Amino acid sequence: MDPVNALGRRKAAVARVIVSEGKGKITVNNRDFREYFGAETLQYVVTQPLVALNALEKYDIKVNLDGGGVKGQAEALRLGITRALVQVDPENKAVLKANGFVTRDPREVERKKPGRPKARKRFQFSKR
Repeated sequence: MDPVNALGRRKAAVARVIVSEGKGKITVNNRDFREYFGAETLQYVVTQPLVALNALEKYDIKVNLDGGGVKGQAEALRLGITRALVQVDPENKAVLKANGFVTRDPREVERKKPGRPKARKRFQFSKR
């Protein structure tokens, strides 16, 4: 199997994923993903697509992660892994779509508007 490239995004995070056959090693920015994502919940988010396909020990995954916070990066990585697994075998898409991993989450931070303290918040109104 040739290595498969895929891209996952979430908020400001971008994950460039390379999937090849192997023993289940996930490397993020030249570190083990368990070391990179300290929280177990984030480690769980990253491995969700592999667990859904029973492919934890089947592929080696190399990732270049950039931008955003740790949660956004974990979810970007999940999307990147999902897209790569769909490229490897298109039959995987039905299972991954049923679990909701194929859809990119479009929510982004709303920009701050001028004359306001935050994006939607207004300064306190004073009648006099």
